[in-house]
Amino acid sequence: MAAVKSKVKLFGGVLQRMTHTSKVCACDMTFAVYLPPQAETSAVPVLYWLSGLTCTDENFSQKAGFARAAAARGLAVVMPDTSPRGVTIEGADDTWDFGSGAGFYVDATEPKWAGHYHMYSYVTEELPALVESTFAGKLIAGKKSISGHSMGGHGALTLGMKNPTAYSSISAFAPICRPTNCPWGTKAFTGYLGSVEAGMAYDACELVKGYSGPPLKILVDQGAADNFLTGEADQLQPNALVEACAASNGRVAVEMRLQEGYDHSYYFISSFIDDHIHFHADALGCSAAEVN
Repeated sequence: MAAVKSKVKLFGGVLQRMTHTSKVCACDMTFAVYLPPQAETSAVPVLYWLSGLTCTDENFSQKAGFARAAAARGLAVVMPDTSPRGVTIEGADDTWDFGSGAGFYVDATEPKWAGHYHMYSYVTEELPALVESTFAGKLIAGKKSISGHSMGGHGALTLGMKNPTAYSSISAFAPICRPTNCPWGTKAFTGYLGSVEAGMAYDACELVKGYSGPPLKILVDQGAADNFLTGEADQLQPNALVEACAASNGRVAVEMRLQEGYDHSYYFISSFIDDHIHFHADALGCSAAEVN
């Protein structure tokens, strides 16, 4: 069961923040759901949005400007938190890029973290089951796509490719494309999984190499002025994903759009979110609608 924390009308639809006790994360978790106006009369498909480091379920709903296009196309959006909250783990709140707000969408195996940090199973299994049961009749069961930003872009890419029949489409903004070869990923995989090598199972470039699902096209937007793109802070490595996809013999294709002058922020996301909403709405078979 999920309890409603808040509810607000938005472009004819309803945005709700909800809380529930998660079995896989062994704590209370908060998530948000946007139901477009079409959900009042017929079931609609769902886009799962995964946010980045330091974010909660609120960043996307407050800053991305997604709802106008989602309402026009009849697309629900689910926004989970980025990590367990309110659990007592030594070091969980010591840094901004590991622990609270930084679950990295993996299932932790290191004993210190394994009791709570199961964001992979939470997003792919527990949360969809809860959402579909809570909003039965308003959402089309099993009809979903996935997108995200930065750490959440990494999550969208990896969850999508690890579950090739679960999602109709995948997109990302400034994703961490090769986490086994960057500081953020090295820290996360060593901490949660015990080694960088164990993180290969959550590395988008490695997953492209072994991808055996239906032909896949991924949409990625990357800001050319992103401060995490080059130099010592080379966290994102979009070219590695482009190269991996080019070597996949057509199994995985990526449309990598380098957006001049844009950074890593929600100003960047809000500038191109409509394109991503329409990309997923098309893949999910939503009816066409003009966005005013």
